[in-house]
Amino acid sequence: MMLPALATAAIKSGMAVIGAGLGIGLIGMKAAESTGRNPGASGQVLTISIILAALVEGVAFVAIFMG
Repeated sequence: MMLPALATAAIKSGMAVIGAGLGIGLIGMKAAESTGRNPGASGQVLTISIILAALVEGVAFVAIFMG
């Protein structure tokens, strides 16, 4: 009888992971684009993109664990 609840949790977790993957991909794309435009700011761009990627992953982990 737990099958619908497990299926729902699996779908929600999968959607959270897909969203996180898309978010991190967009962060990486824009970081590479801005580094290409301004190579002198690559250190700052890298720092900000790592922080943003960690925040996106944190939201994904919360979504997975909340089920």
